[in-house]
Amino acid sequence: MDVRQTIDAVEQWLRTFVLSEWTFYQFGIIAVGYLAASFLASRTEPALESKARRIKGNPDLLRVIIAFMRRLKWLFLAIWLWLANVALTQTTWPSRRWLVSTALTLTAAWFIISVLTKIIRNPTLSRLVAIFSWSYVALYALRLDVPVLSALDGLAVNLGAVRLSLLLVLKAVVLAVTLIWVAVLVGNVLSHWVQRSGDLSPSIKVLISKFIKIGLIIIAGAIALSTTGIDLTALTVFSGAVGVGIGFGLQKVVSNFISGIIILLDKSIKPGDTITLGDTFGSIRDLRSRFVSVITRDGKEYLIPNEDFISQQVVNWSFSSDYVRIDVDFGTAYDSDPHEVVSIAIATASTVDRVANHYKAPVCWLTCFGASSLDFRLRFWISDPANGLTNVRGQVLMALWDAFKQAGISIPFPHREIIMKTPVEIRQTRED
Repeated sequence: MDVRQTIDAVEQWLRTFVLSEWTFYQFGIIAVGYLAASFLASRTEPALESKARRIKGNPDLLRVIIAFMRRLKWLFLAIWLWLANVALTQTTWPSRRWLVSTALTLTAAWFIISVLTKIIRNPTLSRLVAIFSWSYVALYALRLDVPVLSALDGLAVNLGAVRLSLLLVLKAVVLAVTLIWVAVLVGNVLSHWVQRSGDLSPSIKVLISKFIKIGLIIIAGAIALSTTGIDLTALTVFSGAVGVGIGFGLQKVVSNFISGIIILLDKSIKPGDTITLGDTFGSIRDLRSRFVSVITRDGKEYLIPNEDFISQQVVNWSFSSDYVRIDVDFGTAYDSDPHEVVSIAIATASTVDRVANHYKAPVCWLTCFGASSLDFRLRFWISDPANGLTNVRGQVLMALWDAFKQAGISIPFPHREIIMKTPVEIRQTRED
C-alpha cells in the first residue's frame, strides 16, 4: 500500500466513522447520559455513603464500599450506555454504534478498576495502578494494543543467550508486583486466621504467620519470573556474583532475621510481655522480621533489632509468671515503735488496689539503724507490671504517708550538730 492509498483509507475512515452524522448522535447520547448520571449520583451518593459508614470492624471492606458509593456516576453512565448500545444493536449497523460501544467499555473498566484498586492503602500507588490498568484496557478497546506491544518488544538488548526487551521487563515487573501483592494479601488473611486460634501460643502464632508470608512471597516471585519466560538458569552466574555483594551489605539484616526466628522458636519473648532492655522498659507490641516493637509507658515506641535480644541481657518481667515483687524503702523517727510501723506498713500496702494480696501478703522488715531514722523495706507483689511500676510505688508511699500521719509517726529529715572546741564569744552591739 503506497502513501496515496493510505491517505485514501484514512479519509474513508474519517467520512465513515468520525464525520458521520451517527457519530454526532452517539456524542449526544454519551453527553446526555453523563449529565443524567451526574445528577442522579449527586442525589443518591450522600445517603448511601452515610449508611455504609455504619459498617464496623472491617476497614478494607468499608474502603471498597465507600469507593463504590463515590463512583455511582460512572455506574449510572455505564448502565445508560449499555441500554443505548442494546438499542442501537437492534436498530442499526455496528458501524453506527462503535463510539457508544467503546465508551461503554472504557466507562465500565474505569468504574471496576477505580473501585477495586482502593484495596491498596497507599493513595499514590492505588492511583498509578488504576491509571495503568485503565490505559491498557483503553488500548485494547481502541485496538492499539498490538502495535504498542510490538513497539515495546522491539526495544530490546541481548545479554548472551537472553533477549531482554522493554515489554518483557514491564511484564515481569507488573506480574511480580501483582502476584506479590496478592501473596501479601492472602498472607495477611491467613495470619489473621492463625492469630484467632486459641490452641497456639503467641510466639508460635507469629512464627507461623511469618513463614506463611515469606513462603507465599517467594512462590509469587518464582511464578512471576517463570511466567514471563525468563530462564532462571541463565541468571545463575549473575545472581551468584551479586549475591556475594548483597550478602556483605545485608549481613546485619540477615543476622536480625535469623535472630527473630530463634526468638520465636525458643519463646523467650512474646507479644504482651513486659521487658527491660538497657534503659528501655515497656511491653512488646509486635515481633517483626528485623526488629521488635516495644512501647513504653510514656507512649514512645522503640524498634529494637532482634539481634539485641540475643546478645544482650533482657529482663522479661512476665516470662514464666505475671507476678512481680516490688520493694519500697522508707524511714521513721527513732522515737517510733518499729513493731507498730511494720504493722501499719503491711496493713496500708494491702489496701492498694494493684497489690496482689491473694498471691502473697506484703511483708515489712527493719533493715538498718540509719543516721537519722529507722530504715524499713516494704515488699509486695503485683500481677500487672505492664501497667507501670513507678505509679504503684507512688500509691503505696502516699498511703504510708497518710497512715503514719494519722498514727502520729513522723518521717525525719537529716540533722547536723556543730561542736565548737574553742569557745566563741558572741557580742551584741547597740547602735545609737
